[in-house]
Amino acid sequence: MAEKMIVILQYVAVVYPQDPVLRIGSTLTASCWVHPDLGVHASSLFWTLNGQQLPSSLYRVLSPTNLSVTLAGLNASRQTSGDNLVCHNHKGHILAGSCLYVGMPPEKPVNLTCWSRNTKDLTCSWSPGGKGETNISTQYMLKYKLRWYGKEKECEDYTHTQPYSCSITRDLHLFTPYEIWVEASNQLGRATSDVITLDILDVVTTDPPSGVTVSRVGQLEDQLSVRWEAPPALKDFLFQAKYQIRYRLEDSQDWKVMDDVGNQTSCRLAGLRPGTVYFVQVRCNPVGIYGSRKAGIWSEWSHPTAASTPHSERLMSGSCDSKSSGDSNSTLRRELKQFFGWVRKHAYGCSSMSMKLYDQWRVLMQKSHKTRNQVGSPRG
Repeated sequence: MAEKMIVILQYVAVVYPQDPVLRIGSTLTASCWVHPDLGVHASSLFWTLNGQQLPSSLYRVLSPTNLSVTLAGLNASRQTSGDNLVCHNHKGHILAGSCLYVGMPPEKPVNLTCWSRNTKDLTCSWSPGGKGETNISTQYMLKYKLRWYGKEKECEDYTHTQPYSCSITRDLHLFTPYEIWVEASNQLGRATSDVITLDILDVVTTDPPSGVTVSRVGQLEDQLSVRWEAPPALKDFLFQAKYQIRYRLEDSQDWKVMDDVGNQTSCRLAGLRPGTVYFVQVRCNPVGIYGSRKAGIWSEWSHPTAASTPHSERLMSGSCDSKSSGDSNSTLRRELKQFFGWVRKHAYGCSSMSMKLYDQWRVLMQKSHKTRNQVGSPRG
């Protein structure tokens, strides 16, 4: 008998309007109509919103079988699935219900940017306009076409891990500009972003450089050598690569960036701490692919590669002549500091000029150091 009554109740009571979509701040009047055969008077009914009973001062008995409720200044829906407005009988049983969708129309999407990984695809991302939250289900569609003669198309791959993004993975044309924009829509309205125009060759980024190795430079306690390989996906492209290196101490999160590495695939880091572990990363910017006049987009950083500088000779020495050893090392360190001050001012970075100067200077200092030791040692 109870099961039969539940089935009957599903069809003998109705809440109107069903699942309305409303702007924030709107006023809604909803009514609950029950079938006369149910034998329930409207005055015995009550309303709940999201499980909370609404005060009877908001009700109005329209007829023996119809009870209305008026909600003014509606707040945004708590979730995109809507707020539950439910009509109950005097025992609390659910008679009927409706979902309220309260939100705002979308604003114009902003910050539309695109990039191509190795010229094989085109991925674009954007931000919702305004505060970004419409509180109701809102769809975003990335659209594009060839600038002069193309047919409008819709991006289909929204599986990218980044929200508000889409990837175009087929039928791409090089040397031809695209017009790209985003359309946002929901049941309260629609908005369109500004149109951007770009050539894929102007927005290319690469995979990070591969084969990154970091090694010692002989027993030089303040240097490490970094080598890497150009991104393989671009090996057949005509372009001028530009690289950056960054490195940090093992126990630090502060990276130091070298911007002037140029297009070479090796670099020597100097002025480092002796006996210290460093983490090193490299990234690439493909400049001027097929003659493009615009700078490319930096790749992600390569995975960190670690290496340690040799320990200082002073720390490793077993000599009993601490005064002599300390004086010579102090002199050498002072001269090193002076030299690197000059290098940073005039030829800082990975340029071959600074490294050749350093190597020549180091040999000269070693000879000078050896001469001082011979002069200072007693004759037999």
